[in-house]
Amino acid sequence: MSEAQSPQNQDRTLEQALTNKIINDYFDNSESWLRAILRMCIFSLGHLDEKPVFVVECPNQAVAKRLSRKIYPFRGIVYYLTDYLDGQERTLFCYQDPKSGEWHCYDSSTQSWKALRHLQTPTASTDNS
Repeated sequence: MSEAQSPQNQDRTLEQALTNKIINDYFDNSESWLRAILRMCIFSLGHLDEKPVFVVECPNQAVAKRLSRKIYPFRGIVYYLTDYLDGQERTLFCYQDPKSGEWHCYDSSTQSWKALRHLQTPTASTDNS
């Protein structure tokens, strides 16, 4: 990811290791284009509305939109990583607007785009203003 989309002064080694492990384990048999664009992203776990969410930080809007139409391969990852048992495998596909710094995320649980003020917080807050 570019510096504009990675939080400054924050070591992203753990997230990048998680990303590479998931790509190697879960997407080994997927199309090569999917693996290639996933390697440009960073995966992490977070909470939104007090529920665990799998976050895919994309390098730009085009990648986020393309992945948001390819949700099926991501089903079950949240359950596997968190033992979250209610059947809601929630994924956010996000990109950061370079001008405003605001994050725009496709939420697989609502099948809609939403703006978030802070993506790298324990509980992301939605921008309702």
